[in-house]
Amino acid sequence: MSACTAGLAQPGPPGRHLGHYPSLPPGYQNTSGPPAPSPMHPAMQAATQPYTQAPQMSGGPGMAQLSPSLASMSLQSGTPEALRVVNLLQERNLLPPTPISAPTPCLTQDLQRINCSPEVYRCTLTSIPQTQSLLNKAKLPLGLLLHPFKDLSQLPVVTSSTIVRCRSCRTYINPFVSFLDQRRWKCNLCYRVNDVPEEFMYNPVSRSYGEPHKRPEVQNATIEFIAPSEYMLRPPQPAVYLFVLDVSHNAVEKGYLNVFCQSLLDNINANTWNQVGFITFDSTVHFYNLQEGLSQPQMLIVSDIEDIFLPTPDSLLVNLNECKELVQDLLKSLPSLFQKTMETQSALGAALQAAFKLLSPTGGRMSVFQTQLPNLGVGALQSREDPNQRASAKEIQHLSPATDFYKKLALDCSGQQVAVDLFLLSSQYCDLASLGCISRYSAGNVYYYPSYHHQHSPAQVECFQKDLKRYLTRKIGFEAVMRIRCTKGLSIHTFHGNFFVRSTDLLSLPNVNPDAGFAVQMSIDENLVDTQVVSFQAALLYTSSKGERRIRVHTLCLPVVNSLTDIFAGADVQAISGLLACMAVDRSVTASLGDARDAMINAAIDSLASYRQFALTIQQPGLLAPACLRLFPLYILALLKQKAFRLGTSTRLDDRVFAMCQLKYQPLAYAMPMIHPSLYRLDDLTDEGALNVNERTIPQPRVLQLSVEKLSRDGAFLMDAGTVMYLWIGRNCNPIFLTQVLGVPSYADYVLPEIDSAESQRTRALIGWLRDQRPFYPSLHVIKDESQLKASLLQHMIEDRTDSALSYYEFLLHLQQKITK
Repeated sequence: MSACTAGLAQPGPPGRHLGHYPSLPPGYQNTSGPPAPSPMHPAMQAATQPYTQAPQMSGGPGMAQLSPSLASMSLQSGTPEALRVVNLLQERNLLPPTPISAPTPCLTQDLQRINCSPEVYRCTLTSIPQTQSLLNKAKLPLGLLLHPFKDLSQLPVVTSSTIVRCRSCRTYINPFVSFLDQRRWKCNLCYRVNDVPEEFMYNPVSRSYGEPHKRPEVQNATIEFIAPSEYMLRPPQPAVYLFVLDVSHNAVEKGYLNVFCQSLLDNINANTWNQVGFITFDSTVHFYNLQEGLSQPQMLIVSDIEDIFLPTPDSLLVNLNECKELVQDLLKSLPSLFQKTMETQSALGAALQAAFKLLSPTGGRMSVFQTQLPNLGVGALQSREDPNQRASAKEIQHLSPATDFYKKLALDCSGQQVAVDLFLLSSQYCDLASLGCISRYSAGNVYYYPSYHHQHSPAQVECFQKDLKRYLTRKIGFEAVMRIRCTKGLSIHTFHGNFFVRSTDLLSLPNVNPDAGFAVQMSIDENLVDTQVVSFQAALLYTSSKGERRIRVHTLCLPVVNSLTDIFAGADVQAISGLLACMAVDRSVTASLGDARDAMINAAIDSLASYRQFALTIQQPGLLAPACLRLFPLYILALLKQKAFRLGTSTRLDDRVFAMCQLKYQPLAYAMPMIHPSLYRLDDLTDEGALNVNERTIPQPRVLQLSVEKLSRDGAFLMDAGTVMYLWIGRNCNPIFLTQVLGVPSYADYVLPEIDSAESQRTRALIGWLRDQRPFYPSLHVIKDESQLKASLLQHMIEDRTDSALSYYEFLLHLQQKITK
């Protein structure tokens, strides 16, 4: 992992910084990704071709003159609040009362108005240092956090036979290029002067000629192109979905099949599936012939799992519209088909091999449902968790995979445009560190329901149902690649997320979905002394479920500065914390959890020490930070107490690994509540300052510090921890709240019913709004003061001391001691 501090570009001593990976062979220098899969799939050749060979262009111009000089714009005068000196040891209420928004880059109004939304693109530093040495001096990480396929309510779509790109670096024309005249434009990444094609002179929006500056491509920092034929070497792949289902005795006991089959039946008409197929497995692998003309589905059993073969492959993936009745019959009968099974073994590896063979000719999405440790045939695993060793000081064992089987298979899948999504429903250890590789390297997702049972865990069942609905109905892009480009002088050196890195700046994404986030670490290779602004562009080429080849392009523009105070003033504390979390996950796996924890602490020490030494004009006692970084130590402490990195015997290995997966894969907006939850008081909600969203009134209660001193027994408090919510009811809670919101007259066990009262509507509106802001479904636990779940709530109280971690104030004292010694 690369350094968060001065050592961003150079490795430091062990445990000191989140330093670089060792060098890799040319073409693979970076990555959290593995060596290349082989052979290259035709679609991948098509996907990469437009980036290396310019399509033939003919026709029309583009716009976007950069506004006058930014050099005189001082960030200090533009954002004085960001540089206000804060003594962290004296300020007890650092949290703003409302959610934190991304800082605004110090650009002219014209540029800021058209800049890329921070919901899609965030940079850790919204002011880019002129030199690497200046960046090293600031000791802050430089990187991007990207949510490239986010669901967008307004997305300009352009259909054109000519997509205008720089002839040298292949950058797409964008709002930050310069027009020298009507016929020539200058690339904002490599500075080459390009001709404006004749076709670009016509504006399809205004239907006028000779106004290239009004074309949508140069009016929008996010835009989507419908790609012409030169962007593909083969016809776009069909939308193919294959479901691989554990049907062992353990799976039947869990009862997930009923929910799965019912969800598919409920959403079968909401999908644009071209082809669908099903495989089930226990100690053998079962296929289902769903060919048109059959009176009922035929089950075909393959017991030789050592050399798996496909019986009649053409009949195993069928057109859903032609065979819908057979598919529905199968879904209705599957749960009862294995109801009495006593088969306890799991040949997951063989089932995955069969599924790969089935999808290889087309590519597609493989959805795998697993309920236990695979224990038979290829890919079999043994338990590596010893509950007594969970807290062996800093050294947590077995965070890396036990076998390379799942990684190798994932690379084969990636090469054939197959993404694998894993749903793990188990209360026992399943070695997610090994199984998760199947999704990580094929650009898939991991879903984890650790205590799933159809009767005993209704909250988990509800989460599974809601997540499955989103999974089955969300938009998806097939056979995708994403390339990230940046202005000359900058370079990318590490990617984070679920993907395979095909070259230094090209990510292979067999599937891309709207819930996937990516992070990128950057370096400054050449001085940017003569540069006022730099740009970053992400181009995502994919096939829609309707078979259209599309390119979604996002371009972000940021100012270049030459003073340390301007760098600090432009720091995005949430983006910095999100990037450090990704880096720390990699460090935990490649080195140790202890190294990762030390490196995060050093990130806070080094940046605050640099601020004190170089940016403060008047030295004064205390632990000092600029206002924009005042939450940095709090977020670092939150990460140290997060399930991924915390110490102590309470964290199961699979839970820890899943938390690491989430930090690496979730877009920043979804990861932040997992890092630093939000706490609200609910028993005094009002409509004052409320939002109006889709004709609903959403209360906006004040965000409280994460300390038990903020809880009072006469109140009710909601904690939003991202994937889970807790509604804590104090013993002496207001009786009006109990009757109007919980529907009970006195302190008792609670659920959250729908009650026709203003108090109930406000409470449910707030919880519903928080849930709507993320793609997964957070479970809600309503708990009393003496509830067993209270311990889970208290684990999120970051500012309080625990058996294995300092309180926030103690942590600040520790930082001060390190900085001033």
